Amino acid sequence: EKPILDCLLPEHQRKVLDRLSTGLPLAVTASLVSDEDYWKRCCTERWQVCDVSTYGDSWKRMFFERHLENILKCFIPNTTDPNQIQELIPLCKNYVRKLDIDQFLPPVQVNQKEDRNDLSDTESDFGFDEVSMHHYDLGALIPALPHLEELHLTYSVKDCGMNFEWKLFNFTYQDCCNLAAAVKMCHNLKVFKLTQSKVDDKKTKLLVHNLLDHPCLIELNLSHNLIGDKGAQAVAKLINHSRLETLDLCNNQIHHLGAQALAQALAENSTLTSLNLRLNCVEDEGGQAIGHALLTNTTLKSIHLGSNNLSEPTATLFSQVLVQNTTLVTINFSCNRLGLDGGKQLLKGLADNKALTEFDLRMAEVGQETEYLIHQIVWANREAARLRFLQHPVTKP
Repeated sequence: EKPILDCLLPEHQRKVLDRLSTGLPLAVTASLVSDEDYWKRCCTERWQVCDVSTYGDSWKRMFFERHLENILKCFIPNTTDPNQIQELIPLCKNYVRKLDIDQFLPPVQVNQKEDRNDLSDTESDFGFDEVSMHHYDLGALIPALPHLEELHLTYSVKDCGMNFEWKLFNFTYQDCCNLAAAVKMCHNLKVFKLTQSKVDDKKTKLLVHNLLDHPCLIELNLSHNLIGDKGAQAVAKLINHSRLETLDLCNNQIHHLGAQALAQALAENSTLTSLNLRLNCVEDEGGQAIGHALLTNTTLKSIHLGSNNLSEPTATLFSQVLVQNTTLVTINFSCNRLGLDGGKQLLKGLADNKALTEFDLRMAEVGQETEYLIHQIVWANREAARLRFLQHPVTKP
């Protein structure tokens, strides 16, 4: 009621802060205590592992971000009091810049066994009981965090043990609607990751629609989901209606039509620097389309096409890319069947390339000798780049 901490002499302030209990209500300490040593004690007494470097070297930021994450991970709809979060928002909103939530609990099911008996296996598989499985609505939280820049989400349940059910991992369409609206209102969001959440084409379209022309978004990660060609086509539209620099669509269900849409966007794009399509099935039709786009693209630095059923035709086209493209620094073709002739084509294209510093051809069947020769060229490029950096180091503004 009458805070006098700032009025004390420095040595007296230190004595008070060193003796201050970490169990005091946050409603008191959030606004009155800015001392980092106090918040360091709060963190280390609560969590065994505390790497403050990932929180901008701020212990106070670490405490409020992790405290909020823990509450969200344990929130049970229709059971947990929503005021628990609402009362925390004004206390933490100035410190939360990143949220990493890898669990969303579903509502507690009343008479769960009876419900299960009433539903046939088919009904349950098709999600007729989805209506009761919605998770916490982030729309009540995210727009109230003005400094939020990173949002990492996974809609699943950890440590469910013997209570495992597929519906515990269900990211419902209503969840998606709530999340899409919340993200649209988060104007400072730079990094958005929604992984391992069974995001399909329909949900991808909804998310993309709300991300179009986002003022700050530079990284989007939708890896390990169920995105097919239609979802990839929606994301392709986003590429040229945003400032995206990094796009990760690893481990989805994208085939050549989706890859062709992404390639078309890539040909016109001037912001994207990294594209990850590992563990999809774009095949040579998709691989060649991306290759054609890279003949004109001058922005992309990293492309990952590992495990995509690619073969010699894609390697042949990328040999031309290696001749013409001076921007690509990293290419990953691992776990494809490029073949001996495909490997020779890539080696030929790489002969005068001075830009590529990483080229992953593990398990690509290009032959041991070809892989070795390619590695020698790439290693020489990497050493040359290192020397250039030492002579002309890049200084941050």
